Order: sequence, then structure tokens, then C-alpha cells
Amino acid sequence: MKDIQLCGIGNGLVDLQFKITDEQVLNYGMNKGEMRLIDLTERKKLNQYFSSVESIQCSGGSAANSIIAFSQLGGKSAYSTVLGNDNLGKFYANEFKDLGIILNAEFKDNYPTGTCFVFITPDSERTMLTSLEATAFFGKDNIDEKIIARSEWIYIEGYKLTQEASTEAIFKAIELAKKHHTKIAFTVSDVFIIDTFRANVNKIMEECDLVFCNENEAKSLSNTDNFNDASESLSKSLKNVVITKGAEGATIYWDGKRYDFNSLPTTPIDTTGAGDMYAGAFFYGILVRQDIEFAGKLASICASKIVSQFGARMNEDLKEFIKLV
Repeated sequence: MKDIQLCGIGNGLVDLQFKITDEQVLNYGMNKGEMRLIDLTERKKLNQYFSSVESIQCSGGSAANSIIAFSQLGGKSAYSTVLGNDNLGKFYANEFKDLGIILNAEFKDNYPTGTCFVFITPDSERTMLTSLEATAFFGKDNIDEKIIARSEWIYIEGYKLTQEASTEAIFKAIELAKKHHTKIAFTVSDVFIIDTFRANVNKIMEECDLVFCNENEAKSLSNTDNFNDASESLSKSLKNVVITKGAEGATIYWDGKRYDFNSLPTTPIDTTGAGDMYAGAFFYGILVRQDIEFAGKLASICASKIVSQFGARMNEDLKEFIKLV
């Protein structure tokens, strides 16, 4: 009997979210809209430089955000990651405990918990600088076979392909999932992941029951600039695929049929976590409600709500949005 509906595998990061001006972006030397990795030295520099700016702190990581949304909607979930044995690691673990998520985490003594600095400018654009630290050491030993055996689905984060050890861990998780008849889902995460690790991305997708990507990622996966060509190509090569298109909604191919869902009209304030929220809500629809139409509508509602506020964690009770479907 599988008592976990969804098990995420991904980075364990504490998000530090700041509202800043374009001038502050330039003064620090960031390229607005960039997403890049930073080392511990730059992390300390950022902490000092923005120490007087108010921030929001919450546990995160791309797959983690989806797992959190799924749990807040009422799903039963688990998450596998690596954290530092420090105050941020304890903060992360306590949040997951409060959310009722089974946390399978190793706590590293010699490395701090990873952080993601998210800077939001007045035009709602986000600039993200990520210090992986402890979570970069995720490896095969961090994959728990018992948890995978208990899970209906595993959900793999594409960002884990940036390290060799975590890539090996992903393929171990896939092997165990197949052994225990656990379905496999994968989020591509970023065009950079496709361009840099295309061979491994393709290998993973061959094993997947479901793939999540956005419009640009779909085009990159299909080597085309035309969205219709990209979506058609993915629909033929993948079992099921969810392609998010921002304000234009989403196109989903499920069990051989195409579904198009509109996004809700909204005034975007912060797009952080919109795709992660979409995935978490979609999983609730297919795993708990077992209804693809419900899943697409709920995911669109939740994603539109999250971009209309500051931060990747919903201020309202997500369960209230179920009533809007």
C-alpha cells in the first residue's frame, strides 16, 4: 500500500526575497533578470550589502515549492534533499514538519544550508542568485528506497543535473521507481539545464510518465522556435507533458489528448514560483481528484494567484482555491 502520493527530489534552499529598485540592481553589479550560481564569498557579500533591506525568508527550492503547494492543498508528500546542520537547516526542517511533509534530509556539519537570493524589481522581474553549499552534495546515498517504494509518484528537479553525484542519484531514483511501480515526473527547470545537459535530460524524459516545462524550454527541447511545432513534437515523444505559457495559460497533453487552459487575468507583482505552484496544484488534481480538467483549472488559478503577491509561498489558504474550480 503506497501511503505517500508524491515524493520530491531536489535542492534544499532557504529563499531570501527582497524588493529592490533597478538602481540597487545596477549598483550591486547584477544583471537584471539573471539566474546564476554564486559561491560562499559572494553570499556573505550579498548578506552584508542588503542587510538593511527587509526580506521574506521561507524554505524552498523548485521541487520543494511544488511539494509544499501539493501538501497545502491536502496531498500526502515527502521530500529528499541535503541541508546544513545550522539554523537555516533547522528552520527548513521545522517548516516541513509544520506542513506535514516527510523530510528525508541529510544535515551536513561542514557546509551551510543553501540559499537563494530573490530580488524583485518594480516591474515584477526577478533576479536570482543561488548559493547551493550543502545541497550540492546530494548523492546516491540520499535516495531512500523505502520512501520511493511508498510513493505513487516521484518528482525530479532538473537543477539536480548540475552536479555529477546528484545526477547519479537521479538515475538511481528512476531505477528504484521502476522497480517499485512508482510513476516518474520531471521538471526541466531551465533552458540552461537543457542546453548544458541535453543527453541526460533526454535519458530522463524517456523514462518519465510526466514532464513539466515552459514555452521556451519546450522550444529548446524540440530544437525549434515555433511553439506549435514544439508542442506537437513533445506530444509524440513523451507520455504526458505540461507546457506552461505564462499569461497565455498552459497546453497539456494527457493520455494522448490535448487540453488548453487559460490563465486568470491578474496584475503580476512577483513571478517567483509560478511554475512550481502550477506543478504542485496540477499534481493535486491528478493524484487526489484524478481529474485532468480539474487539475488544469486549479493549476491555472493557483499560478495566477501566486504571481499577484510578493513571495513564492501563498499568503492565502490554498484550499480556498479548490472551491473556485
